[in-house]
Amino acid sequence: MKKLLYVLAAGVLISCQTQSENTDMQTDNPFYQEWDTPYGVPPFGQIKNKHYSPAFEDGMAQHLKEVEAIAGNPDAPTFDNTIEAFEKSGDLLNKVSNVFFTLTGAHTNDSIQAIQKEISPLLSAHNDNIFLNSDFFDRVKALYEDRENLVLTIEQNKLLENYYNRFIRSGAALDKEQKARMREINERISVLQVQFGENVLKEENKFELLLEEDQLDGLPENVKTAGAEAAAEKGYEGKYLFTTHRPSLYPFITYSENRELRKQLKMGYIMRGDNGGELDNKEILREIVNLRLEKANMLGFDTHADYALQDRMLNTPDNVYDLLDKVWPAAIEAAKKERDLMKAMSVEEGLDIDIMPWDWWYYAEKIKVRDYSLDESEISPYLMVDNVINGSFILANKLFGLTFEEQTNIPKYHPDVRTYTVKNENGELVGIYLSDWFYRSSKRGGAWMSNIREQSNMDGNEVIPIIYNVGNFNKPTADKPSLLSMDQALTLFHEFGHALHGLLSECTYPSISGTATPRDFVEFPSQVMENWVFEPEMLAQYAFHYETGEVMPDDLVQKIRKAGTFNQGFGTVEYMAASYLDMAYHTITEPLAMDINQFEDAAMNEIGLIDAIVPRYRSTYFRHITGGYSAGYYSYLNSEIMDADAFAAFKENGLFDETTANAFREHILSRGGTMDAMEMYVNFRGRKPSYEGLLERRGFN
Repeated sequence: MKKLLYVLAAGVLISCQTQSENTDMQTDNPFYQEWDTPYGVPPFGQIKNKHYSPAFEDGMAQHLKEVEAIAGNPDAPTFDNTIEAFEKSGDLLNKVSNVFFTLTGAHTNDSIQAIQKEISPLLSAHNDNIFLNSDFFDRVKALYEDRENLVLTIEQNKLLENYYNRFIRSGAALDKEQKARMREINERISVLQVQFGENVLKEENKFELLLEEDQLDGLPENVKTAGAEAAAEKGYEGKYLFTTHRPSLYPFITYSENRELRKQLKMGYIMRGDNGGELDNKEILREIVNLRLEKANMLGFDTHADYALQDRMLNTPDNVYDLLDKVWPAAIEAAKKERDLMKAMSVEEGLDIDIMPWDWWYYAEKIKVRDYSLDESEISPYLMVDNVINGSFILANKLFGLTFEEQTNIPKYHPDVRTYTVKNENGELVGIYLSDWFYRSSKRGGAWMSNIREQSNMDGNEVIPIIYNVGNFNKPTADKPSLLSMDQALTLFHEFGHALHGLLSECTYPSISGTATPRDFVEFPSQVMENWVFEPEMLAQYAFHYETGEVMPDDLVQKIRKAGTFNQGFGTVEYMAASYLDMAYHTITEPLAMDINQFEDAAMNEIGLIDAIVPRYRSTYFRHITGGYSAGYYSYLNSEIMDADAFAAFKENGLFDETTANAFREHILSRGGTMDAMEMYVNFRGRKPSYEGLLERRGFN
């Protein structure tokens, strides 16, 4: 059973079409064919936009027939004829979904967006047709209630539990009228989610700050060059273009001496989806939040957060707030001290300004240079993207014995994509890895990992995963390669950590393999990989100057370590502010009637957020919470508690200690979601983690 069904919202009942009888169309459509490609990677070059809709329609029809056969089986339910049969169903739907949703994030266009709008409510309805099927639920329920008498593996027990809970949480136990309303809610949410994300992408691509040469004071030459090339690409000869895409935004607001221009660009970023007109997201968010509340109430929960958290490590809103409230006081105090340092610097420069969000990056860089002799532009020449990628591969080899061999014959969906075979320490193929790190306008913002095929091993049929990473780093310019910032290097290792979680999976069933873990655990295996990035032993492996080839000098490494806790107040506060905002929306007990901006302001005032910092994601571009991270953005903090504690084991035993790495692989990376998350952690570390390690690492105690 494809993991996609675990994240799709459900919707109204549709009349599924039978498989198309147009054999000519099927012959021409790659989704109906066996893929004679290296390692079964989709033949992206042969797939056209016209191929998606018929494959989706036929895929849903075929899948529903398989489900109806399972539900209507006259034999008594068994794990094999019910649960495992469902895991094996939906081949065509999985095939088209995996390709299509790769492209909706990484390489979309108007046609794909139109198909996404059309297909999302249909997929939602298809999902409901499965998880509101009373006959199917009765079989799953019978197995679940008799589970103590069944001879099941640990993984099978977890899978059965997951499916039973999924049916209950989808509304399978509701009456006919309630089920009809549930379908309506789910269909509407699926439509709104697509619209929200599309609006954010359009806003990002719409904003332009077009400048003359005399407006570039303070910008390094590589930033000017990137601005000139971006302008030329759009036909603005002799101009310099800067946008709200992060690779353009952050260098500008870090170095530009023109405060008004920094403000214009930063405001363009924080006002996405909040400018009125057809791309405004305020009412879309309100409707999503209110529909989620209605759905939660129908299922017997007081709030959407109560519903969403039921199957997570921190399984109640009180537990989430308890975590946030433990860290927040120290974080906001540290951020205030950082702000006061910046205020003092502005006074020294004769400005005496109140520090605002468009000032923070600018003065943070100045303070790093003054107090730590650390200049980001001094570091980035050692962080050429190819070297950092190679560094992530070196780490995977040292810890887990993996080797990544770049291939030229594997299909790719865009020329920027690089493709690799991944082999273990015995030279055995364990997966295929695709990386797509450079910004383009057809890609949504941010960075992520996903899969085109999950790892599984049912009936001895071992299926290797196809995993990909996506980012938005600047492309090489005419005279310089792509050089990463420190933050971007951390991002690359973070997302690569997710990739390793998918590649090293050793599970039987696809729906609980790889990264199919509780939302507040899944970030742990990725965040822990960030810890190695600036360790001296690791830097010596990959941080070579792009011009001289010399390794990063010791004095620069020491500067990085000395400044390690600087600006941690800001980073923690902007993240936690968004986490509090997420929880505020999803702990309401009455429909939200207040203006969205007023609600956001009230939530931020309640926690005492300072004016100098805005939440990492404001309401109108908070794509995490309109998607799978609703009442879950706190997850990064929960995962960081585990990652700080886990990395301490490596520090204690050796940065590349084989025994510790093997334990991490065995108990965490290979297990997917086959066991209770805390049990997996305790099996690795021997005890539960403590949050004090996080405070110490961030310099808060």
